[in-house]
Amino acid sequence: MPHSDDTSFPVSETSRIRRYHERGSHERQAVYAVLDASPICHVGYVIEDQPYVTPTLHWRLGDRIFWHGSSASRFLKQTREHKVCLTVTLIDGFVLARSAFNHSVNYRSAMVFGVAHQLTDPAEKEASLKAMTEDFYPGRWDKLRPITAQEIKATAVLYMDIAEASVKVRSGPPGDQAEADFPVWAGLVPLQTILSDPRVDGDPDHPLPVLSARLGAKT
Repeated sequence: MPHSDDTSFPVSETSRIRRYHERGSHERQAVYAVLDASPICHVGYVIEDQPYVTPTLHWRLGDRIFWHGSSASRFLKQTREHKVCLTVTLIDGFVLARSAFNHSVNYRSAMVFGVAHQLTDPAEKEASLKAMTEDFYPGRWDKLRPITAQEIKATAVLYMDIAEASVKVRSGPPGDQAEADFPVWAGLVPLQTILSDPRVDGDPDHPLPVLSARLGAKT
């Protein structure tokens, strides 16, 4: 698996941060932090000059990001061996200012670029699907009914090695303190994603699963 001791991803005209560059970074750890904070990503690709963006679950091992779906998926068939752009965005709060123009959101967003490849070896596919399950539900894979050869065949697993990446983050209150005398409420409304109480399906005596913080679990 590709690995680099560099602390930052390379930068080109594709990944260079142009607007609000002070909020941005190409540092690997900053990119990883955003990718790992959300289970959902969006993959952008082109089929016959038509752009598409598809949401999917993702998981990361080093500089390699994985996603999966049906082996019959047009999306997965068309993206393999092609350049893709994968993004993750998390909203941390709504920023209410004294003017409509200065309203904003606090967010964390990562954009990564690379070429999509498909795993074809059944053992590698199973190992990758186990890594996904353990990423979301630590310790659960070995307790489940074993995956079958047909299930592995029916599942496509794609991956990309991150060639370039950038991250942008906005945090804090409104940036219009110069208008603080205007008589309207201004401030920050935080937004969180959390898990509610599990709903049992079957034997209630089984212990509840361990859930990853990526799913909104409290840590």
